Amino acid sequence: IVIFGTLMPDSFLSWRSFSTLFGSQAVLVVLTLAIIIPLTSGDFDLSGASTLTMSCMLIAVLNVKLGWPIAPVLLVALLSGVIIGAVNAFFVLYFRIHSLIVTLGVGTFVNGLILWVSNSQTISGVSMTLVEWVIINRLFGIPLAFFYALILAAVIWYALEYTIPGRKLLFVGRGREVSRLNGINVDRVRATSFMLSGLISAFAGMLYAGMTGSADPLSGLNLLLPAFAAAFLGATTISPGRFNAFGAVVSVYFLVTGITGLTMLGADAYVQNLFYGGALVIAVSLSQLVRNRQPQDFS
Repeated sequence: IVIFGTLMPDSFLSWRSFSTLFGSQAVLVVLTLAIIIPLTSGDFDLSGASTLTMSCMLIAVLNVKLGWPIAPVLLVALLSGVIIGAVNAFFVLYFRIHSLIVTLGVGTFVNGLILWVSNSQTISGVSMTLVEWVIINRLFGIPLAFFYALILAAVIWYALEYTIPGRKLLFVGRGREVSRLNGINVDRVRATSFMLSGLISAFAGMLYAGMTGSADPLSGLNLLLPAFAAAFLGATTISPGRFNAFGAVVSVYFLVTGITGLTMLGADAYVQNLFYGGALVIAVSLSQLVRNRQPQDFS
């Protein structure tokens, strides 16, 4: 912020620029919050971006093509996320396949379904009610989508810090065998984490549909890399050594600020991939270093 603010004080440091930044990245914040839940339990969910896109596409198809009212459409979209999460959990836990392989396969399968359902076309005309409550209506000049993401981060932070299910999730991530010996149903905790990840990813898709008023079959796929970069970078801040909600939020806006500043300076499009790819490698390395220095407390 200091560097780009010095180089472009009039444009980069304007309130309009920051309010736009806060609102436009709410979808990425929510997706990052979704993937830190299974990461906390020691699993990966590479299907998050696909779940986001499926949710968004279901909203467009049911609302625009079939004429359903927006309220039941949103419920169906959220339910789709839970179902995808349950499928991930089933294959990971029943067949004991690594979560990386399962979620990559499930995500690819979902991508195929999206192309089939949409006929590989962008669908526009999503209900203005959703658009109004996501991007048009504002508080302090910032779209409501940002505050939805902030509230979700607060809920996840509270759950991990002060609730029994949240503490179990943390313990399972630190040591599954130790957790099992202490009476924790490890498989149930992991299954719940996958379904919650799917639910929150679907919520991100709902926000995406509200922001754009449409659904693109490839819309959310480019969000997976920055989401993981922010998740791992967030594990080095706020609560160093573990994945945490507010660290993820801060990291999303830290990374996006860098991309936005470079773009405003005229950087080429490929710089974004270089930036996020490098950020992911560095973030994972830093997260691992910090975690290795943290004492393992199972009390």
